[in-house]
Amino acid sequence: MDKKYPTILFCFVLLQINLPAQTKQLPAASAKGLTTDMDGNSINAHGAGILKYNNTYYLFGEIKKGKTWLVANQSWEDYRVPAGGISCYSSKDLITWKNEGIAMKSLTGNASNEIDTGRVIERPKVIYNGRTKKFVMWMHINKNDYSLSHAGVAISDKPAGPYTYLESVAPNEQMSRDMTLFKDEDGKAYLIYASENNMTMQICLLNDDYLSPTKNYIRILENQHREAPALFKQNGKYFLITSLCSGWDPNPATYAVANSMMGTWTQKENPCVGSGAETTFNSQSTFVLPIDEKKGQYIFMADKWNKFDLQKSDYLWLPLNITNGQIEIKEN
Repeated sequence: MDKKYPTILFCFVLLQINLPAQTKQLPAASAKGLTTDMDGNSINAHGAGILKYNNTYYLFGEIKKGKTWLVANQSWEDYRVPAGGISCYSSKDLITWKNEGIAMKSLTGNASNEIDTGRVIERPKVIYNGRTKKFVMWMHINKNDYSLSHAGVAISDKPAGPYTYLESVAPNEQMSRDMTLFKDEDGKAYLIYASENNMTMQICLLNDDYLSPTKNYIRILENQHREAPALFKQNGKYFLITSLCSGWDPNPATYAVANSMMGTWTQKENPCVGSGAETTFNSQSTFVLPIDEKKGQYIFMADKWNKFDLQKSDYLWLPLNITNGQIEIKEN
């Protein structure tokens, strides 16, 4: 990839969060800088998620490359860039990243195909199914005018791929837009997605092979107009960070808490504190990576969108700490 593309802005406060031992090479107070892969090329992985497998971190994200255009006749600023497929990078320490190539390719010249470059392929997340020995990727699949609103699924025998796209579904005949994936300690997996024209979040239990939704789902955050879900667990409680729907423009995040995935979710305040908290530090949530769950230490991963030139969008990773059930995200 050309070096003109965006790179990750790290802001780890190592006095507050204990990253893997290798990361101690970062300054003790904070570290800000542009991150490239081990070949010197900027990382291209937007709306990203991370799978940790056999002591290796696998980063998956949208490939955004090409000219940005505005989809006509929409009620919002529907800026788009050709869907370049899904990238994968691997790392042992979250600092040095190897480009593993394209995990799932998009297609060109077939407008009716769901993974054509003229479609929407967003927010890929991957989990491993220990029973089937398959790596399962779910992602947001849509038409540029958002008239499809499906969740797509792909599988691979290897963590870095290649992934074979299977199909897209409307879980229980419901819309599925911004989404994430969560695998619980008991092996059950869940799809979490914005639905009902983004007015409501839904959580749906997946079948045992993780390849299709069950009929077991709930509606949460009703009429709250949330998107960009990032879900994680700490000491038996479940936390869900979301953003308000404001197109590509940043807004204040909030989080919700529940005692069980399919239980009652209680909406809380903005987890961000300090200057810039009102715009989630000019970013939008995509994933939360556990570092030390017992100590309540995580990495909050977000995108800093450039709606006029989406290939130049940046990333933001910040320490996320949980104290007495309260989330706190600081930029410095």
